[in-house]
Amino acid sequence: MSQRFTVSKSDRRPSDIQGEVNQLFEGDEPSACSDAAGEAAPADAEDVVVVLKGDSNPKESSPFINSSEAAAEKSQQYDGKNMALFEEEMDTRPMVSSLLSSLANYSNLPQGCKEHEEAENNEAELARKKPVKAPQLGTLMGVYMPCIQNIFGVILFLRMTWLVGIGGVIGTFIIVFMCCATTMLTAISMSAIATNGVVPAGGSYYMISRSLGPEFGGAVGICFYLGTTYAGAMYILGAIELLLIYICPKAAIFPIEGLEGAEAEAALLNNMRVYGTILLTSMATVVFVGVKYVNKLALVFLACVILSILAVYAGVIKTGIEPPVFPVCLLGNRTLVWKNFDVCAKTLETANGTVTTQLWSMFCDSPFLNATCDKYFTANNVTQIQGIPGITSGVLKDNLFGNYYEKGDLVAKYDLESVEDHDDPLTNSNRYVLADITSFFTLLVGIYFPSVTGIMAGSNRSGDLRDAQKSIPIGTIAAITTTSTVYMTSVFLFGACIEGVVLRDKFGEGVHGNLVIGTLAWPSPWVIVIGSFFSTCGAGLQSLTGAPRLLQAIAKDGIVPALRIFGHGKANGEPTWSLLLTACICESGILIASLDAVAPILSMFFLMCYMFVNLACALQTLLRTPNWRPRFKFYHWALSFLGMSLCLTLMFLCSWYYAIVAMGIAGSIYKYIEFAGAEKEWGDGIRGLSLSAARYALMRLEEGPPHTKNWRPQLLVLVSTDAEQNVEQPRLLSLTNQLKAGKGLTIVGTALEGTYLANYEQAQRADQALRKLMETEKVKGFCQVTVSSNLRDASSHLLQASGLGGLKHNAVLVSWPRNWKQGDEHQKWRNFVELVRETTIAQLALLVPKNIAAFPSNGERFTEGHIDVWWIVHDGGMLMLLPFLLRQHKVWRKCKMRIFTVAQMDDNSIQMKKDLTTFLYHLRIDAMVEVVEMHDSDISAYTYEKTLVMEQRSQMLKQINLTKTEREREIQSITDSSRGSIRRKNPAAVTTQLSVTEEPPATSKEEKPEEESKSSPVSPPPQVQLIHDNTTPASPATPSTTLTPAEEAQSPGEQIQRTWTEKCDREAAKPRGGTTQEDIKDIFNMKPEWENLNQSNLRRMHTALRLNEVILKKSSEAKLVLLNMPGPPKNRTGDENYMEFLEVLTEGLNRVLLVRGGGREVITIYS
Repeated sequence: MSQRFTVSKSDRRPSDIQGEVNQLFEGDEPSACSDAAGEAAPADAEDVVVVLKGDSNPKESSPFINSSEAAAEKSQQYDGKNMALFEEEMDTRPMVSSLLSSLANYSNLPQGCKEHEEAENNEAELARKKPVKAPQLGTLMGVYMPCIQNIFGVILFLRMTWLVGIGGVIGTFIIVFMCCATTMLTAISMSAIATNGVVPAGGSYYMISRSLGPEFGGAVGICFYLGTTYAGAMYILGAIELLLIYICPKAAIFPIEGLEGAEAEAALLNNMRVYGTILLTSMATVVFVGVKYVNKLALVFLACVILSILAVYAGVIKTGIEPPVFPVCLLGNRTLVWKNFDVCAKTLETANGTVTTQLWSMFCDSPFLNATCDKYFTANNVTQIQGIPGITSGVLKDNLFGNYYEKGDLVAKYDLESVEDHDDPLTNSNRYVLADITSFFTLLVGIYFPSVTGIMAGSNRSGDLRDAQKSIPIGTIAAITTTSTVYMTSVFLFGACIEGVVLRDKFGEGVHGNLVIGTLAWPSPWVIVIGSFFSTCGAGLQSLTGAPRLLQAIAKDGIVPALRIFGHGKANGEPTWSLLLTACICESGILIASLDAVAPILSMFFLMCYMFVNLACALQTLLRTPNWRPRFKFYHWALSFLGMSLCLTLMFLCSWYYAIVAMGIAGSIYKYIEFAGAEKEWGDGIRGLSLSAARYALMRLEEGPPHTKNWRPQLLVLVSTDAEQNVEQPRLLSLTNQLKAGKGLTIVGTALEGTYLANYEQAQRADQALRKLMETEKVKGFCQVTVSSNLRDASSHLLQASGLGGLKHNAVLVSWPRNWKQGDEHQKWRNFVELVRETTIAQLALLVPKNIAAFPSNGERFTEGHIDVWWIVHDGGMLMLLPFLLRQHKVWRKCKMRIFTVAQMDDNSIQMKKDLTTFLYHLRIDAMVEVVEMHDSDISAYTYEKTLVMEQRSQMLKQINLTKTEREREIQSITDSSRGSIRRKNPAAVTTQLSVTEEPPATSKEEKPEEESKSSPVSPPPQVQLIHDNTTPASPATPSTTLTPAEEAQSPGEQIQRTWTEKCDREAAKPRGGTTQEDIKDIFNMKPEWENLNQSNLRRMHTALRLNEVILKKSSEAKLVLLNMPGPPKNRTGDENYMEFLEVLTEGLNRVLLVRGGGREVITIYS
């Protein structure tokens, strides 16, 4: 049947009647989705939800919805899809399924978002084309053993006993503890940096340069390179010392026999230079020919180190049972060089009488008893003591305190009697053990510190590790713990087992020229001598292998133009030129020829490197950059500052002039890299300096977009004010405070309507109100008030003009327009949609909290609950970053994070979950993951009904222009007629369809809170029954059958039931402005059958309903739901439909944050 009604023309605005039209139509809306709208995920579904594409159809080229030319093509491409709501932006915001696997496997990120590490290195493209074998090294072989090999070195075998003898057990323990504490604190900082993403080879250079910038990175990288190079020189000198003094003394080219004082010292140094140069040349040749042989021999050298240390501990145990026989000969209290004599005595009693010994001949002019002898020799007795009395002998108390010597002093046992005339000059000095250098506490620190370096060996191999973020902290800290334990116990064991004069005998001259630590080893001193020789050679090879690669990495980065030539190498990538420079620098260390002089030099460079590692960790922690998310949690900025302070202290303790030189080198490199720095502009005092620094910083920000790691939300918060210029949404600033864990820029802006001259006072009041609220909510930032002829333009001006230079906003936070369906609010939602369009074109992120009044204040605390992320399309990673920032705030700290994504029919949900879990692991984000399966399904009757009501409302509000009384009468008549028809046909269906809460017409312009105005979600009935027209005979099967669009198109008269009556007579539409009663009748009696609905709207409504159903099932109890926000239509006639889609998508959720990315990556797996 047809409905007749009368409508008269009126001057009333369409917006005046919109609210009540909505009220009338909302009464006809079905209550909820039917079960036929799509089956929910099974109860035993996975814990993380991911939404992916369902087929391989080509994506739509147009980035906007409702392109009229391509409507038919879109319908064909997306027919039956569940994700139609997001289809218009697939080219720039791809579905998760299209890129999840590549994200989990470090591959390229989505189109439009170029990953920075690939942009920095063009060789990444070639590397990706080659099949790469999966890294297999675990914690033990990949980190722990290399660190052990690099930390244990020449100092332990050649100088540790001497350090204990000179510094005493207490003093040496303090040195060891300080150095080990420094490396442990550095390792903690390094572990935090190394687990904050993927760290390629390059070790500390990569970590510092990517944390503190190219200037610091280049300066410290070159210092680290120099330290590694001089370490090679130190290892080579150690190997030559072992060779010429302990293994084969007769191999000396410059003979030392018979020389005294400076001559003997010069001969020794010249031997070191010659043999050191020969060994360096040999090692460089080996490295040049084939570095693979060096790596293969690494395990052999490591075995030598471990075997030598075990031999020492075995010898210590043996001393408690049976001390070894290593006698020391003393003349008075002076230690004699045990060489060229066999018996420690002046004379021997034989059967033929008293005879003199070889020792007599060394101090007397003839072998006879009446010979003229050295005065001291004559006045003092010769004593033989046990060099290694054993761990139970109590010698520890004699070795507790230090004995520091000047160069040339005699090594003496002061508790023995000695008769000497201090006025007599020292004669026969080559017969005694003498101090070869002047010793003092700070010198010992400089000599010892290289023995604790090598902690970067694990992080340098991160590319070869199976799980670098797990192995690097565990392996490095375990290695430092092991080596520190060995060093600290060695101090006590050496002091408890070995006589003091033997400990202070650097070259073992008093024990037959044996290596002092070798005298303690079991079963033979040669175990230590041979083992330490091979280990020092191996360490030297490792230094000559690693240092050129570090220099090559610095050169390839291009931050030091003078080093670019060293970035080239052989065809296989071996750094030939870098190796040549390394060998030359290493030769300069060998020409110094003294291990004791080279050690403090490399200590400087390593200490500076470690200092900046600690500084980088401390700054990252204090600045709280969003990208700072280490998987290693046991760090603190205070520990990093303590480590940095210890490094600085040790630098000046070792050698203050070396420290100044090293810092000067680093400063020069820093200024060279920063060659094109800011022009100095000095004003009056501190203010001029501050102005210059601020201008320089702003100019630096202008140089380019921020690195992905440095990205943080710079928020422009748009708020509205009431007539008294008070902020209407104060909770927006609460949310802003909670999001500011990234400590970025915040600009709070509001718009006023009118002219600036007429509204200056209101603008000032609004500015004061914003400042007061920002102070209350503890939001640090700036506020801005803009006055324009209309609010739309004012908001656009804020969007365009806020910020200064590089200090501009990159994200906009604006509240969802409340009660947007009411008649007097139509301009608000139109402004909102235009704002969405503007943020998209400006490539700004957009955050839209819905139901902002329900968001927590800064004083509230959630003791439990979840923050749920529904990741449907990838648009830069904002959905991952925002929950992390929120959870840094005390309000959300105890909430758990869950990530959901949706899989469709042809997606492998198990593999998707694995890939997503891997991706989150590399992002250092802890979250439960659930993949929800949402298969294609027929569009339900509820979806048809919802779309129908939406389109009819849209059509009516566009064309109707009636008085309030006439509108109520005419619209009520058609509504009552429609309801009467429904009631007569199926009263039960009416109950279902009218279950949405009906609200009386608004009598006041007061806005109700959004949560009160929303209808509560109602569970759908098993089937939504269809209502037959009176011209169609009822069929028993029809009411209980949900039909597909294809079936409806085939038999619309028999299978589809219409909820609106037909009108037989139609008239041509009249031009707008000349509406007559007949025109209005035609409006309400169009043919709005289901098959005539806009298919694009129908599919989008289907997507919104299906997603809302799944989200309600999984996240109805969540404290906050974050969701991808679909893009607005290009055709502005569909704006109200766009708002309806978003309303349906979020219906029934308490707190929702709709998120649109800005078209660039904001989160990265890299450190």
